[in-house]
Formats: sequence, C-alpha cells, structure tokens
Amino acid sequence: MTRSAVLVVEDDFLIRMQAADMVEAAGFHSIEAGNADDAIAILETRDDIRVIFTDIQMPGSIDGLRLVHVVRHRWPPIAIIATSATDVTLHDLPAGGHFIAKPYSLADVGMHLRQVTADQ
Repeated sequence: MTRSAVLVVEDDFLIRMQAADMVEAAGFHSIEAGNADDAIAILETRDDIRVIFTDIQMPGSIDGLRLVHVVRHRWPPIAIIATSATDVTLHDLPAGGHFIAKPYSLADVGMHLRQVTADQ
C-alpha cells in the first residue's frame, strides 16, 4: 500500500525537519517546502499530494493563510492542516481546514493526518 504524501511547508529549517519526521513517524510520506511559493511550485508538478501541513506565518509573496486558500481553490481534494504559534480560528481557514497550535506533538500530527485522510 502506498503511503499518502504530505507537503510540509515551514520556513524554519529545524521545525520543518521535525514536522517532516513526525509526518513520517505517523505513517505518511513527507515532502518539504520552505515557503508558500515553493509549495505551489511543488503542487504544480505533483499529483500525489493528499495533505498540506503548513505554518501560517512565513516570509515570501504569500503567507500560509493565503496558501491554504489558494490550495482549496486550485487543488480542492487536498486536505489542509495549518499550524501556528499565534491564534488562528477555523473561520480563518477554508472549509474543512484543520488547525494545530504550536508546539504540537507527534500524537497531534498523527491524529489530524488520520482524520483528514480517512475519507480520501
């Protein structure tokens, strides 16, 4: 059985590595991007990504909050998990989006990944 691919978008290298490790430990395949622009470029070339796991506050032409709205519009089947150390409400996210507050644990990441991929 092929593992679902998760695009981890995080500008902080160490946090991105830790998040990617958590995604892998939860049984998913991780793909990494350092900002929203790189994430969009990856999404434009791959059709195997099932989930985007993105930080909200990132430098670049768009932040993570704008990124999740772009993803919902251009790639509606991709599940969305957003994360931040700042307050974000589900009203800020597109329909069906999930939020995990930083710092998050392996259990948090695994639970949300299983929830969003259960119906895919």
